[in-house]
Order: sequence, then C-alpha cells, then structure tokens
Amino acid sequence: MPGIGFSYKKYIAVIALQIVLVMTVLDVTVVNVALPVLAGQFNISSSLSVWVITIYQLVITMLLLPVSSFGDLHSYKRTFLTGVVLFTLSSGLCAASQNFTTLVIARGIQGVGAACVMGVNIALVRLIYPREILGRGMALNAMCIAIATAAGPTIAGALLSITTWHWLFLINIPLGVVAFIIGLKLLPENPKMEHKPRFDWISAVENMIVFGLIFYALGNFARKGDLLTSVILLASGIITGIFYLRRQFNREQPLLPVDLFRNSMYSMSIVTSVCSFMAQNMTMIALPFLYLKSYHFSEITTGLLMTPWPLATMIVSPIAARYVEKHNPGATAALGMAVFITGVILLLLPGDAPSEWNIAWRMAVCGVGFGMFQTPNNIVMVMATPVHRSGGAGGMQSTARLVGQTIGATTVSSVFALVYENNKAVEVCLIISILFALSAGIFSYVRTLGHKKELRM
Repeated sequence: MPGIGFSYKKYIAVIALQIVLVMTVLDVTVVNVALPVLAGQFNISSSLSVWVITIYQLVITMLLLPVSSFGDLHSYKRTFLTGVVLFTLSSGLCAASQNFTTLVIARGIQGVGAACVMGVNIALVRLIYPREILGRGMALNAMCIAIATAAGPTIAGALLSITTWHWLFLINIPLGVVAFIIGLKLLPENPKMEHKPRFDWISAVENMIVFGLIFYALGNFARKGDLLTSVILLASGIITGIFYLRRQFNREQPLLPVDLFRNSMYSMSIVTSVCSFMAQNMTMIALPFLYLKSYHFSEITTGLLMTPWPLATMIVSPIAARYVEKHNPGATAALGMAVFITGVILLLLPGDAPSEWNIAWRMAVCGVGFGMFQTPNNIVMVMATPVHRSGGAGGMQSTARLVGQTIGATTVSSVFALVYENNKAVEVCLIISILFALSAGIFSYVRTLGHKKELRM
C-alpha cells in the first residue's frame, strides 16, 4: 500500500522517470552488442567503433554535476524535461546518420540528454515519495536499471536479427514522447527557496574540463594509446582540478558539493559507492574472458550466464527497500557487500570444467549481494543531505558510480596487459574486486555509527 499522502497521480509521475531511466541504460547495453554491426556498416575498425560508447559516457560524466546544480537552483522538472527532449531528438539523429562522424555527434547530444535525466532523477524521486517509503522509490530505480541491463543484449539481438541497427535508436522516440507528456503534467516543482544563488558557469566549465580530460586520459591508458599524450591530458586535468576544487570552497552552493562532504556520513557514502562499483565492474568485465577463453562457452551461453546477476538484483532490491524502512540501511548495505564477496569467492572456486548451472547460481549470489547493498546505500546517501541539495547529492551519487565503473574498467585493462595468462589475469581481477568490496562493506557499516536518528525512515 502507498504511504499516507502518496496519490496515484504520483505513481503515474514515477512512470515518466523510469521510462527515461530505462532508455538511458538500454542505450549503453544495446549499442555494445551492435558495435560489430556499426563497424561493418561504416567500414571502420572495431577500436574506432567504441567511440559510439565512449562519447556517450564521457559527456554524461562531464555534465552530471552542472545539470544537477542547475536543477537545485531552478527546476528539477524543467531539467528532466529538457533531457527527455534532447535524448529523444538525438535518438532520431542517430538513426538518420549517414556516416560515423554524424553518429558520434548525435551520441554526444544523447549524452547531454541522459546527463539531464540522471542528474535530477534521485531528486525527483525524493520529491515524489514520502520519507517513510522513500526506499521503495530508490528500489524501483535499482530494479529498472537491473531490468534494462539484463534485457539489453536480448533486445539488441532480437532487433538486429529482424531489422537494421537504426531501430535500436528509433524505439526511443515513442517512449520519449510518452515520458515527456506524463512528466509535463505530473512531475512536481522544486520547493520554494528564500534565497537562490546564481548558477556558477565558471565552475561548470572547469568541471567539464576536469572530468573530460581525466576520464579521456584513463580511457586512453586502457586502450594503450600514446603514453605521452595520456600523461599530459591526465596532468592537465589534475591541475585544472586543483583550481576547480579551490573555487568550490568559496561558493555559497558549490557545484561540486564540498559542503555536503563536511557530513561524514555523506562523504563515506561516496567512498563506499566508488569502491562498490569498482568491485562490480571489475567482476562483470573479467568474467566473460573466463567463460569464453578458459571454459570455452559460446557467446550466447556467456551472455546467458551473465544474466542471473542483474535478475537477482532486480528481485532483491525491493525486498531490501522494505527491510530498511525499519532497520539500519548502513548495516544492511554492509551485509550485502559480505554476500557479494561470498559470491565472488565462489566464482573463484567452481572447478576445472563447471556446468552452466554451477556458474549461474554463483552469479545469482553476487546479484543478491549487490541488490542488498545498492538500495540501502542510496538511501543513506540521500538521507544525509538536505532536500534543497537533492540535485547535487544525486548528481554526485551518479558521478561516484561512473568514477567507480571507469576506474574498475581501467584496472581490468591494466591487469590483462600485465598478466598474460588468461586464468591468472581473471583471478587477479576478482581478488582486487573482493578487496574493494570489503572496503565498501567496512565503510558502509562504520559511516552509520552514531547516526541512527538521521537514518530513521
């Protein structure tokens, strides 16, 4: 049953958020599958085709904090609707692209739209759901992400088997129109602010330069690009970052939420999130190499073996959300990391020639653990911040996820470059993953000590 004061119109408003959230996640997973097709269509190398993914993720990372801050100061609703329009129109541009350059530009615009949506999604969830059932809203987000992640490869494979790659983008258009109409009519406006600081355009530009240079340099390291170029880009990003950070300490409502980092529970939550997504991404990237090259499963079987993880996360997330309405979310998230670690250890010990089932249930254990962790962790992060800073907090939460995933992917690339034997490389990646997950679990439990009052739903 919905909480007191939670009208069914608000349930419909949530649909708009989840439709677009699924679209933005699907547009990573379906395009991953389509990369070989795109490389053949445009007669380009496989390494060049990856730019279709890279530009999308890079733009999102560069813009998350600026659009979140803009939403805090002006309107989460208008920011969200702007993102929906940009994402929908650019999907049409992607489908209409006649050359690879046009496709990459259209994907960059899609990234702008996705950043607008992701940057204010959690803030809107917080405005829609009453405090006592906020966890259910956060769980719905986690479920939709898990569904999109699990279904993406299947949807892409089905579409590519019956039609052209253009439809991977065209399917976004009717969904975007529906989400825009619902959002325009039913999404709530920001609470009124007595004093509204001006948007800091200088910080916004600095933020884009810092994240753009650092993340591009890390990706270049992973792609084994020119070492000198990578070092120069990384150093330039770090130097700009020092000036950017110094500017934030003098702002009334900083774009990089350094004011929120003064709250120990929030700052430790960010560290927890980064560590957990490093662990998750390292495991998810390394395991297919084990299944394909060492166990000699087919590509289809490997894809199916990756599915129990997001499915288990989807099932467990709403249960965890209900549980933490009456129990400590920090301790629950720590327990989730312990279950996740158990699953990864089990994946390290399946035997020489494990059956598909023997792997599938171990993947499901990892998914159960991450489902127990993800929603409670997000709740702790949100509850540690004031309502008028929900956009900045949500943007930082999404940024922490992307930072963790990017560092995790770069670490896997580095391990495989240094350890040539496939089984050993995967084993090293999983051990590093366990260490990061252990750190996330410890931080998750420690951050809530002495904060039980703030965490009551």
